[in-house]
Amino acid sequence: MIEEIRIRSLGVIRDARLPLGPGLTVITGETGAGKTMVVTGLGLLMGERADAGAVRAGDDAAVVEGRVLVPEDGAVAARAREAGGDVDDGELLLVRTLAATGRSRAHVGGRSAPVGVLAEISEHLVAVHGQTDQLRLRSGVQQLRVLDAFAGAVVATDLAQYQELHARWRAVAAEHDRVAGSTAERAREAELLRLGLDEVERVDPQPDEDVALREESDRLAHVEVLRAAVATAHEALTGEVAGGDGVGEGGADARVDSARRALAQAGDHDPALTGFAARAGEISYLLADLATEVAAYAQSLEADPLRLSVVQERRAQLTALVRRHAADPADGVAGVLRWAREAAERLLDLDDDGRVKALAEERDDLEVRLRALAQRLSAARRSAAADLEQRVAAELTALAMPSARIEVAVHTGHDLGPWGCDGVELLLAAHSGAAARPLSRGASGGELSRVMLALEVVLAGADPVPTMVFDEVDAGVGGRAAVEIGRRLARLARTTQVVVVTHLAQVAAFADRHLTVVKTDDGSVTESGVVRLEDEGRIEELARMLSGRGSGTARAHAEELLRSSRAEAVQGDGTGPAGARRTARAAQGGAARVGRSGKAPRTTGGRRTQG
Repeated sequence: MIEEIRIRSLGVIRDARLPLGPGLTVITGETGAGKTMVVTGLGLLMGERADAGAVRAGDDAAVVEGRVLVPEDGAVAARAREAGGDVDDGELLLVRTLAATGRSRAHVGGRSAPVGVLAEISEHLVAVHGQTDQLRLRSGVQQLRVLDAFAGAVVATDLAQYQELHARWRAVAAEHDRVAGSTAERAREAELLRLGLDEVERVDPQPDEDVALREESDRLAHVEVLRAAVATAHEALTGEVAGGDGVGEGGADARVDSARRALAQAGDHDPALTGFAARAGEISYLLADLATEVAAYAQSLEADPLRLSVVQERRAQLTALVRRHAADPADGVAGVLRWAREAAERLLDLDDDGRVKALAEERDDLEVRLRALAQRLSAARRSAAADLEQRVAAELTALAMPSARIEVAVHTGHDLGPWGCDGVELLLAAHSGAAARPLSRGASGGELSRVMLALEVVLAGADPVPTMVFDEVDAGVGGRAAVEIGRRLARLARTTQVVVVTHLAQVAAFADRHLTVVKTDDGSVTESGVVRLEDEGRIEELARMLSGRGSGTARAHAEELLRSSRAEAVQGDGTGPAGARRTARAAQGGAARVGRSGKAPRTTGGRRTQG
């Protein structure tokens, strides 16, 4: 709910405050006083396109501020916080600045934000029905959602089940497409995998084979170096020159054996030396074994150019295989074997269409169930559409449009969308014999505003919106029809905040809050302010609206209008203006206030609310 709007330097308005609140607020004033600027200011606050020409002549910028009450856990508060703004005890501050140069800026909750954020927030806050703009029910999706809300539980249950199935159906269909892919692409991938696996099978690499071949290649390529090293080692161990016989005297084994004997002989005098002798004996045995193995290795060393060629060729095969198939060449043959395992598994997946078939069956089963639910939704919507048409027709008759006809066309297609197979279009035939056309093209501005009022009255319980604004909803009507418009606006205000710009006293008499835009002209500067009227001030304004001047007859008529509207409000459902305030306050979570003090300002006759 909008608590207050302040407008500065917009059109003829220099500085004005509009204290709003729950229930029905009417804004009146003479032609040219600036009533339109009030609606323009609200539009700016709600993120509409800005026209720099609306900035007051001589000023640098126009500013519109609004204090709005929102639920702390609602969508508006969440979006405001997402934009970096603060929501203080359910109160959100919105500001729109329009520079004379054309630049526009927005602030949400005390933080700068894109103007688009205001537009997003306004979708949850305000529905505007003006002479030129009808911002409610402007898209087919919104019209469909409103019809579903009007239909109630008969659609809601099936729709919830449908949307759950629809989400599952889309997920299964996407998974099927992912697994199945293109037949040609799958065939190409499978063929490449087969070629690679055939190559691996033909080469037949063994685990760690590349490591073993590298070592063998090094040995065969350096036989002479290895022989020299082995001969030197053997001579050092045994003292025996390569090719000689017997054990040499200068070898390591002979020296260790001499040490063992010396220690053993002295062991009789000290048992510790006996231990040393035993250890020397163990070393002697190890040296003998090592010498034997070295000699055997020396005998195995042979230059084999043919074997070296075979090894190098095999290594080249493995290197090529690693380059083509290993994810990391450093992994060598291990990387090739890993790729072969994964490729074999993928090939089984490509060749086996069992999963594809299962997904296709699940997808088709879900589609059958979805279409059955969609048919039930279509039937329920057509029934609700017929009921909505009848109720709106009754409202239009009371609003001096007895020949007007609303058609709620439900178009059923074949595509399964998130809301079913239906599209909804609201059509209007403004008079007998007229073809039904879309709402925005089926009537004049005043007629369209009345049509939207009729729709809002019917839809009030099913699809409520916190604030509704009607600009000149009573254009072109008078008498009994004007009273009916006022009565319906008052009825609508029992469940939502309603702001109306009107020139009819019959409508203004039903207001819970009456604001008038007054205009003064000192010959050089024209400005408008806003006055909240109470008691005598309301009677004077109603009299002016009735006759153009405050004659005694007009005043008597004005007093009668106020008495009858108040009596009717009380008799209607036991609420009246105070009840309307309580209802709207409850709808706002108990947070409704007028002004920061929490009390509605009162005046005697009238009071300016300029800054």
